[in-house]
Amino acid sequence: MPTPNSLDSFWMPFTPNRAFKADPRMVVRAEGVHYYAPDGRAILDGTAGLWCVAAGHGRPRIVAAIQRAAAELDYATNFNLGCPAAFEFANRLADILPGGLDRIFYTNSGSESADTALKIALAYQRARGKAGKYRLIGRERGYHGTNFGGISVGGIVRNRMTYGPMVAGVDHLPHTHDITRNAFSRGEPTHGVEFADALERIVALHDASTIAAVIVEPVAGSTGVLIPPQGYLKRLRELCTKHDILLIFDEVITGFGRLGAPFAAQYFDVKPDIITMAKAITNAAVPMGAVAASREIYDTILANADTPIELFHGYTTSGHPLACAAGIATLDTFRDEGLFERAAELAPYWEEAMHSLRDAPHVIDIRNLGLIGGVELEPRPGAPTQRALEAFRKCFDKGVLIRVTGDILAFSPPLIIEKNQIDQIVDTVRGALGEIG
Repeated sequence: MPTPNSLDSFWMPFTPNRAFKADPRMVVRAEGVHYYAPDGRAILDGTAGLWCVAAGHGRPRIVAAIQRAAAELDYATNFNLGCPAAFEFANRLADILPGGLDRIFYTNSGSESADTALKIALAYQRARGKAGKYRLIGRERGYHGTNFGGISVGGIVRNRMTYGPMVAGVDHLPHTHDITRNAFSRGEPTHGVEFADALERIVALHDASTIAAVIVEPVAGSTGVLIPPQGYLKRLRELCTKHDILLIFDEVITGFGRLGAPFAAQYFDVKPDIITMAKAITNAAVPMGAVAASREIYDTILANADTPIELFHGYTTSGHPLACAAGIATLDTFRDEGLFERAAELAPYWEEAMHSLRDAPHVIDIRNLGLIGGVELEPRPGAPTQRALEAFRKCFDKGVLIRVTGDILAFSPPLIIEKNQIDQIVDTVRGALGEIG
């Protein structure tokens, strides 16, 4: 029987459980841009939790909103019953989304948002009399959560290889990472718009009459911070329009100010048909996700339904009162503190800081956009990922939390970070890389 403080019972996600439990690193409190270890040591959060605590930790307005909601309405289903906060929050989200993407479906995570978006796309095609458009097109090295739909359109091999044949009818665009031509790019890489033209080859293979939707991350985060080449997303939009294919942006990472705009769709001036979101939607204080669909998609599904329930989909905690309260307070915080604008103002300083690591040991590429950064390391011969994991541990021990994906160090600090704290992240990473072989 494990003791209350034992590490045995918790099966940790995306973690080498044996290694962690042999040498654990724990945090017990968070405030502002810092976590705190059990011994009271401050750990600068260079990743905004997991790309999600955009407004910083422990924000009083968000905490108070959750407390009030818990005392007033701890839970109410949104199946045939209404919760006012859910309607208010949907309206607030519609206000900051691209025009026309104002029909909001609530989920509880980015994984659920991805699967929901795929199901909405299929339901829309069926509702408009094109049920033969069933294929879903993802992208190599894409990450759309860990549910079956998401890993099917996703393109990270370790997330897919264990679980069988996946969802049928899926194909993949090539990824856009081209380190030979684009190493050490600042912002959007110059080369690679032609990667979008691979959709023409997929259409030629399957025919557009069978393709329902294309789903991509505007900036691929979990696969190692892959910035889209100049013009790539606009070209993808043009091709989807040409072939009557829906375009879905997975903005679980890029949504809510990460690039200095409410959503990447606005930053790149490319309007998709569906946007997925999660993470910073509540500043991660309460788990939540959402899907924003165009009014055309919503109206078409409702107008052509042959049952009173137009879309047979939902979750027990869709639009949970505590999550909606946290979301409204989060939007208030973003607005009143000008955090989206702040991210845009900090982006040039962040870019210079990231690229100052160009001459650090083992670095073979650096990528940045908005307040996102990726530092790619040369893999250790015969031991891929180990050099980056060692850098992660050393940085934590030196008081900075970073993220590791493969041999890439990923950064996404809270939008409230100060310039001296950006310097601390970079100095710590430089020091850690200098200590590892």
